[in-house]
Amino acid sequence: MRKVWWKEAVAYQIYPRSFMDSNGDGVGDIPGIISKLDYLQELGIDVIWICPIYKSPNDDNGYDISDYQDIMDEFGTMEDFDRLLSGIHERGMKVIMDLVLNHTSDEHPWFIESRSSRDNPKRDYYIWRDGKDGGEPNNWESMFNGSAWEYDETTGQYFLHLYSRRQPDLNMENPQVRQELIDMIRWWLDKGIDGFRVDAITHIKKLPGLPDMPNPHKLRYVDAMAGHRNVEGIHDFLQLFKREAFADYDIMTVGEASGAPISEADRWIGEENGAFNMIFQFEHVNLDFGPEGRWDFGPWEMARLKGIMKKWQTGLEGIGWNALYLENHDQPRSVSRFGDPDNYPKESAKMLATFFMLMQGTPFIYQGQEIGMTNVVFKELTDYRDVEIYNFYRERLMDGKDVEETMRRIAYRARDNARTPMQWDDSLFGGFTTGVPWININPNYHEINVKRQLQETDSVLNYYKALIRLRKENEALIYGRYDGWLDEHPEIFAYSRTFEGQTFLIVLNFYGNAPEFAVPPEFAGCERQVALSNYAHRPEREQSSFAMRPYEAVVFRQDR
Repeated sequence: MRKVWWKEAVAYQIYPRSFMDSNGDGVGDIPGIISKLDYLQELGIDVIWICPIYKSPNDDNGYDISDYQDIMDEFGTMEDFDRLLSGIHERGMKVIMDLVLNHTSDEHPWFIESRSSRDNPKRDYYIWRDGKDGGEPNNWESMFNGSAWEYDETTGQYFLHLYSRRQPDLNMENPQVRQELIDMIRWWLDKGIDGFRVDAITHIKKLPGLPDMPNPHKLRYVDAMAGHRNVEGIHDFLQLFKREAFADYDIMTVGEASGAPISEADRWIGEENGAFNMIFQFEHVNLDFGPEGRWDFGPWEMARLKGIMKKWQTGLEGIGWNALYLENHDQPRSVSRFGDPDNYPKESAKMLATFFMLMQGTPFIYQGQEIGMTNVVFKELTDYRDVEIYNFYRERLMDGKDVEETMRRIAYRARDNARTPMQWDDSLFGGFTTGVPWININPNYHEINVKRQLQETDSVLNYYKALIRLRKENEALIYGRYDGWLDEHPEIFAYSRTFEGQTFLIVLNFYGNAPEFAVPPEFAGCERQVALSNYAHRPEREQSSFAMRPYEAVVFRQDR
């Protein structure tokens, strides 16, 4: 396994709209990010991933891009971005941008031309079809609910949009589209950025003919993943982007690869053959999906979590590299999903941090995760801002579903849970803005905020700093082999990392009980010490067995 900078890095994701507002308009911006670079450096961050800041009408908060080579007015100017880039590099950090290749905004000049007439030269930049039987060209459902097709009266055809109706899908089969995207990628890399997180990349290839999906339950629209996710031939596109855009630069590339099978790991992230350095897989963050899918939820199983993590950790050994995460701008807060924000907020936040930060891979911390930010419960539908929520609400009511149950599901699963303003201090609106924030702040900002946690030695924030230091000071926690232990235990998650004679044993109690932990026989007789714990240390931690406290995390270090 090659040693490279992006494997040794700790990354931090910024959702700029909600990170820091510098001018009081209620929207985070680039100067706001610049003002917090010292904070990120002191946290121990090496790479900053910034969600889209390109020109956009903001139907999907910047993932609907109208100009790939300009900056959204609310966020600032290209001069502001250049100052941000310099400030990041001056502090020894790097920056990666979000790269959205699957779709643009309907306000992008390409689409404006494309929809102007059927014979426009850019008509084939997007996917247009005639209707069928008085309706849409096929029965595909949008990722944001409802039909994946929108009728355009100007030319009397439908265009495909796998996401919002204002995010038309690009036609990747068109070589001119691919070249336009390659040129744009190289423009940003020549500007000096250090790589990309590549959005929705598994959807860029569509099934030839765009056929209807099976519909045994007679639904209005059908989950069409088989028609546009990891379709045969996608790797031809991915290798083209690698060869023509990425390969000439020393950069970090991370693909958002929903549904990418581990059996194809070499093609996705192989050291030599892979299209990317690493991918975000979704199996572990889908654990709490209920019988009806993502918008349903229920209890998750420890055995499944262990199996998923072991599969990806051991399955990539000697092949490729993991991207480690529990939160991002599309996921509810991890403490609210997998911890106990009411009874053990601090303990469970620290335990979850220990869980994902010390596995093999590059860890990604999402803004606010480092202080244990939680889900927010908005009382009114109008408090939410995400276009996906309104589509879901509309479709549920059209199906005659209960409003109260619909709002309960939204409160748990809404992407806006991750998009409330960053909680910097206990002043009005958490120090995020001097104006009125674009989305309401979580009321618990008085208790959970950066200023308070910087002053508390046992805070979640200071624990993250200790974790990052521990990882950077020990190659075993970067390059070490992963082994899972206690596979049958219903409450304790345990794994080890081993490299060049040094071993770390990480023991995690995922529940509020007090299970007995016994050191596996394989570790008996070794000199062992506690390298880190989320509770105050006590001598019996070095014993061969002890009762774990609720949501306890213990990191043992031993040398053979």
